[in-house]
Amino acid sequence: MFQKNGGFDPRVQTKQAIDSSLAQTFMRQVYAIMAIGLTITGLTAWYFGTGLKGCFVEGGVCEFPWLLQSPISFIVMLSPLVGVLALSFGIHKMSYSTASLVFGVYSFLMGLSISYIFVAYTGASIFKTFFITAGTFGVMSIIGMTTKIDLTKFRSILFMGLIGLIIASLVNFFMRSEMMDYIISFIGVGIFCGLTAYDTQRLLQIGAHADTEQEGVKKVALMGALNLYLDFVNLFMFLLRFFGSRD
Repeated sequence: MFQKNGGFDPRVQTKQAIDSSLAQTFMRQVYAIMAIGLTITGLTAWYFGTGLKGCFVEGGVCEFPWLLQSPISFIVMLSPLVGVLALSFGIHKMSYSTASLVFGVYSFLMGLSISYIFVAYTGASIFKTFFITAGTFGVMSIIGMTTKIDLTKFRSILFMGLIGLIIASLVNFFMRSEMMDYIISFIGVGIFCGLTAYDTQRLLQIGAHADTEQEGVKKVALMGALNLYLDFVNLFMFLLRFFGSRD
């Protein structure tokens, strides 16, 4: 920045450099936590999903039959919701180490709940969709970091769309309409692309004023990682309906 007399103000440059450095450090922490969560989820889904394949093949070995029992499968399906609520409303009362443990358990339960994809889709199409999701997520994150547009103006639209998406998904759970399923998936991809950019920009702004050595800031980074983790997983699940090949 330049002063009115044409001179250069080093204090302003130093402040901007500090903010940029803080933001980069904070975002690295966020992405590291997110990557750990996705790794736990992916390995869990693969391990239990491949074990379940034998349950649907004549003469195959069913390694985890308990996952198919109605009460347990219902509990497994709802457990990630319990985990995210526990983190969202209880993190202020937890230490960072406890919150990290809860996030790890949550990532495991999410993997358990989506393990069925390895039964429904081919492994090749799942991995292909993962890389497509990673590329899409990366592009939207870069947009969130570099755009000059204030994405907070789209926040209410995105969250209203998310609520509508949840309601439509519940309705279609009973209707079983394949056409509606594709429409929901298409809208879902758009919403979570938007949320990825929005969450990235918001976290970058928080990180510009964050001291990552403080426990409170570490918790904020963990919650930011949880938001991006959910954006990634939901984007992956919606894209899988387009790119997944039935097994």
